[in-house]
Amino acid sequence: MRGRPRSRPFFLVTTCYRDCVTPEELQAIIDDATFDYTMGDVDQAIAKLNAAAESAPGAFAVWHALAEIHFSRRALDDALHAAEQAHALKSDDLFINTTLSRIWMERGDKATAEKYGAQAKILSWKDQLKNPQEQADGIN
Repeated sequence: MRGRPRSRPFFLVTTCYRDCVTPEELQAIIDDATFDYTMGDVDQAIAKLNAAAESAPGAFAVWHALAEIHFSRRALDDALHAAEQAHALKSDDLFINTTLSRIWMERGDKATAEKYGAQAKILSWKDQLKNPQEQADGIN
């Protein structure tokens, strides 16, 4: 074949399969979805995040964003599923433990909510011990 190599058709260039999304692209999707959510287009935000989760199932931030948006809609089963996916990826994250605590409290399971709440508090203390200078201003 002479000349320039043939590029893929446009629909293959924009289609993304499992784990081909860069961290920068994921952050852009999360930012776009957050904007959609704040503008009231919750369905569009969820659609973007679901597509990102399908393309990059190991993306903690995508699952956490999905959990928060579903929680805000009171779609507790969907929120729990997304939060559990995020927790499986990064169980030592303060914020996902807090999210799980809130979800379980809304579902009426106080014992499980307290378990995740206690875990979040422990993680917060660990962070304070690791970074005492950041805590010195009293804002964090």
